Amino acid sequence: MDFLNMLLETMQGFLSSTGFMALDYKSLIMIAVALIFMYLAIKKEYEPMLLLPISFGMLLVNLPLNGLMEEGGLLQYLYLGNKLGIFPPLIFMGVGAMTDFGPLIANPRSIILGAAAQFGIFFSFLGALLLGYSPQEASAIGIIGGADGPTAIFLTTKLAPHLLGPIAVAAYSYMSLVPIIQPPIMKFLTTEEERKIKMDQLRPVSKDEKILFPIIVTILVVLLLPSSAPLIGMLMFGNLIRESGVTDKLAQTASNALLFIITIFLGITVGATATAEAFLNAKTLGILALGLVAFSIGTATGVLFGKVMCKLSGGKVNPLIGAAGVSAVPMAARVVQKVGREANPTNFLLMHAMGPNVAGVIGSAIAAGVLLTMYGK
Repeated sequence: MDFLNMLLETMQGFLSSTGFMALDYKSLIMIAVALIFMYLAIKKEYEPMLLLPISFGMLLVNLPLNGLMEEGGLLQYLYLGNKLGIFPPLIFMGVGAMTDFGPLIANPRSIILGAAAQFGIFFSFLGALLLGYSPQEASAIGIIGGADGPTAIFLTTKLAPHLLGPIAVAAYSYMSLVPIIQPPIMKFLTTEEERKIKMDQLRPVSKDEKILFPIIVTILVVLLLPSSAPLIGMLMFGNLIRESGVTDKLAQTASNALLFIITIFLGITVGATATAEAFLNAKTLGILALGLVAFSIGTATGVLFGKVMCKLSGGKVNPLIGAAGVSAVPMAARVVQKVGREANPTNFLLMHAMGPNVAGVIGSAIAAGVLLTMYGK
């Protein structure tokens, strides 16, 4: 009898230590969300390099009692790279090393479309203020509209670190879901004839222009907005080692191995902030809603400015390229190419869309610098 009691107590002790006993409906909801994101990443291939690490981190953190995000946990230590603002500039360096600014240099008007797409940031900033968020919180929420995860993380760590989890997940989720969110907005705001417009080939850009561009941009932007130096500086440094022609190994490392390593760490730790306690509340859901509004407005204003440029150019500019002004590189440009090809199978808008797309990267970093200058401590 004593043996049976001891056995039962042992079994009860084991069962009470398992995660099964600690599962609740909130955890199950978040696990379901994580599995849906995994499905979108694997089956639908919606930016799997971002969405798969995020969704797996979300799954891990909502399996009870594993301690991964608690003091001393593996993901808690990796998360310091986000919390201390280390990962975002390194991501920007990798993006710079894999980005060709040639389309922007060849068509400087693209800067207008990249700037137009940042309207979503400031519109949602004002909306968040009206809803009672502090200027610092509103700045962090608004930056989601740029569809630039590293910028959102960087700014939030400086202004509203207590909102880092929901803002990071929102920013990266909307980046990953660009192929779902953008096309309906683009089609609603343009006509079939506008979407069919074929654009002239861009002029060739010289090597000297490509080398001078990151140097000049760094000097001008950092002098104007010193707080933007970590993002703009790393972005342009990455581009310079690409275009200089004398540091190929550095460029290859920054744009491949290093970028992928940081993406893994950043993605899985961003997902690991999506606990049921942090996300299933009115404030967090409000942030997600405002972020979606910001991103949608950024897409819409980019397209509307594209329509203006179309009229002013006598119908030579396809307004779809304005949607690429959000800084989700190169996802937004790919979406423009896809929607354009649906209207006209002979259309090739990718390179034209890359101009506003890379301008949007610079624009979102500048917008973050403006907000940090205004509301930073």
